[in-house]
Amino acid sequence: MTQIRTVPEPATVRELVEGPLRQAQRPATTVDFGALPVVRTKHWVRWILGAVVVFVVAQLVWTLFTNAGYGWPTVAKYFFSDAILRGLGMTLLLTVVAGAIGFVVGGLLALMRLSKSPLLNSFAWSFIWFFRSVPLLVQILVWFNLGYLYPTIGLGIPFTTDYIVEAQTVTLVSAFAAAVLGLSLNQAAYSAEIIRGGILSVDAGQLEAAAALGIPQHRRITRIILPQAARSIIPNAFNEIIGLLKGTSIISVIALAELFYVSQVIYNRNQQVIPLLLVAVLWYMILTTVLSIAQFYVERYYSRGSARVLPPTPIQRAKAWIAVQWNRLDDSPAKTGAGA
Repeated sequence: MTQIRTVPEPATVRELVEGPLRQAQRPATTVDFGALPVVRTKHWVRWILGAVVVFVVAQLVWTLFTNAGYGWPTVAKYFFSDAILRGLGMTLLLTVVAGAIGFVVGGLLALMRLSKSPLLNSFAWSFIWFFRSVPLLVQILVWFNLGYLYPTIGLGIPFTTDYIVEAQTVTLVSAFAAAVLGLSLNQAAYSAEIIRGGILSVDAGQLEAAAALGIPQHRRITRIILPQAARSIIPNAFNEIIGLLKGTSIISVIALAELFYVSQVIYNRNQQVIPLLLVAVLWYMILTTVLSIAQFYVERYYSRGSARVLPPTPIQRAKAWIAVQWNRLDDSPAKTGAGA
């Protein structure tokens, strides 16, 4: 009797060969990776440096409360005094006025530097070169003593001394005017380069596309170029504003009653030098902190066009950190063991 053998299909042959092989390679027991302990990497250098930093900071904080030379009662006495607050108001006024004039003039100088006119370009370059070359203190002293060069200032026939309207320079250029002129013109020279750098950071194709669409030049600058350049301008601009805020302390050389000068006058009377300097330092720190917070939110606003997800605010970061710590408490070993 003849037996007929059937040839298995290819898939059946593969199962007959690979089946025992997979069975041999299969581990005898299944490993529960979730039950394995997590061993964290030990960063010894980081811990040692952290301990050193904590020790130094703790030592400094300890001296702040134990060293009587700081004179904290004197600091508390003069921190909100009328004279200090008036000096603080003068500091803020100088910062706002000089900053506004400086950035407006700086913007015009930046556009002149980018102009195709050789006359405008040369004038803007010379202005920036001169005011960046002369120290700010010297500029303020020159403006304050301008009357030695020009006793009178007036309007009249050019290249003559026949004035129609005339005024004494000492009266016209007061201490406040000299401070504003020195701070604002010096700020304009630096702001011009900041704004010019921000404009150059924008792709030139943006201007070409806007020109091809027939958009007027002033709209190209205000609606297309400047909003994109603001992302590069704002960080440097806030640095300049903070520097201008602290730079107002130089005005003390012409006896204008700003914050630092008032502090000097008070400690020259009562000989409490360190406490009065601490009053000025604390106010400068508060104002700088406010400007830094404003910088964060302004940068966050202008990053909408480049970032898909806006950076979280400090409040959002705090909420996320609290949520992470709360979840870690829920996953603690004690609760896991109790649940088991």
